[in-house]
Amino acid sequence: MKKQIHTLLTGIILSVGLSGISPQVMATTTVEVYKSPTCGCCGKWVDHMKAHGFTVITKDVGNQEIRKKVGMSESLGSCHTALVNGYVMEGHIPAPDIIRFLKEKPDALGLAVPDMPHGSPGMEGQRVDPYNVLKVNAPGQLRRDTEIYSRHNVPQAQKNVPPAPPTTTGNEPESDLSIMRLRN
Repeated sequence: MKKQIHTLLTGIILSVGLSGISPQVMATTTVEVYKSPTCGCCGKWVDHMKAHGFTVITKDVGNQEIRKKVGMSESLGSCHTALVNGYVMEGHIPAPDIIRFLKEKPDALGLAVPDMPHGSPGMEGQRVDPYNVLKVNAPGQLRRDTEIYSRHNVPQAQKNVPPAPPTTTGNEPESDLSIMRLRN
């Protein structure tokens, strides 16, 4: 009886967890990753992708040649380059952004997270920096010409609080106070 309940609960949890991921994306999620054989953060990003339902094939040959071949600018470079469904994914892009991108199917080269920002998938640690995922629209496009696709680790925006009314101590002369009066 306990085993049946456990199996039922596991099935429900899996169904709820996977309901947010499109079946179409799940069926076409082989990611080919070009990385250095000794890069630990690339390996952690691969694990992140697998945890989000992607099938990952790694090519431990570095990524400079493939980056050049597919038209990803050096200004957008990172430590690994991935190919998925005809798109280029450069760097530590969160899997949910890739899933959304594949669902939208934009006319673009792909996405990029230049450099290796602390706090991005594969670069977890004590330090967490804000970073942007950039949409790269065409081969050879430079960083300055991309669009921001999503923002991550951005501190919560300060709420618009109306300014406090001016305070007076009672010692200021009346002429210094800003009082608007209507004339008859």
